[in-house]
Amino acid sequence: MQLLDTATVAPEHRVDAFRAAFDQASVPCRIEHLGPDARVYSRMHLWHFGQANLFTTDASGFRLVRTPRHVRMESPPVVALAVQTSGVGRFRQFGAEALVPPSRLMLSDLTAPYEFSWADSGGSRAFQIPYDRLALPRDAVRRAAPRLPASPLHDLVRDHLVRLAAGADGFSTDAGATALGTATTELVRALLVSAAGDERLAREVREETLLTRVLAWCRRHLTDPGLDPERIAAAHNVSLRQLYKVCADAGMSLEQWLIAERLERARTELLSPRRRNRTVAAVARDCGFSDPSHFTRRFRQAYGLTPREWRESSRRGR
Repeated sequence: MQLLDTATVAPEHRVDAFRAAFDQASVPCRIEHLGPDARVYSRMHLWHFGQANLFTTDASGFRLVRTPRHVRMESPPVVALAVQTSGVGRFRQFGAEALVPPSRLMLSDLTAPYEFSWADSGGSRAFQIPYDRLALPRDAVRRAAPRLPASPLHDLVRDHLVRLAAGADGFSTDAGATALGTATTELVRALLVSAAGDERLAREVREETLLTRVLAWCRRHLTDPGLDPERIAAAHNVSLRQLYKVCADAGMSLEQWLIAERLERARTELLSPRRRNRTVAAVARDCGFSDPSHFTRRFRQAYGLTPREWRESSRRGR
């Protein structure tokens, strides 16, 4: 859902519109614009995924200041994990200050004072989770915050948030939106426990979030034709038996899930302008299918058309 696009707002009203949109999406804070009011611009979106939400901002330079007075105002206890998509952020909380370059994750505990800013222009994608849904002690969350880049889960969670934001319009209206929010929360939880270095919590969370981490990892490696259960189990330091058990407990077949995900990617890629000159066989290979005839057979079973028929029918419909 779009909260704000200052291109549709008169210049003299943009500062007020920015503040009103931010108040709607997040907790109370003070907003200072780093430049003339006439040059303020912003696009903000907010999508709900169950009790969590995704809040995106692309804007001219500004500073957010959440003071002790703001903290005392009534607002839900929330943690925000954000990925900086452009510009360089500057974040300060709990006496520590850090620069947040593009592609870096940043954790904000919104139950405490903090400051965040970027100069000139920037972009951020923030997943906001109620503390009770995160189900972690606050000291563990705060201990993890400055250590996120050191976690081996950093890039996995970052890529997931970027992909979530890119498809948020469709994801948020899908029947699985709440489940997707739960899965994203589990990934964030696993990242924080990993960064905090709490081995007791780590064991619990590794077991609870194994399937979520496996599926997110597999999506990143779908194009690899060598992706199979043995490799997946090895990448997550579990036995093949344990991997199959966690999938069976969730009522799913890992092999069939991999095929379905690859087919869906191929269906999208066949319509991409970037793939216009790629043959069907080449698109199949790009999506992890080593056998074009097997790909065509499975595609027709799934969608009722061959890949070529799907591409041609979509072109006729334009």
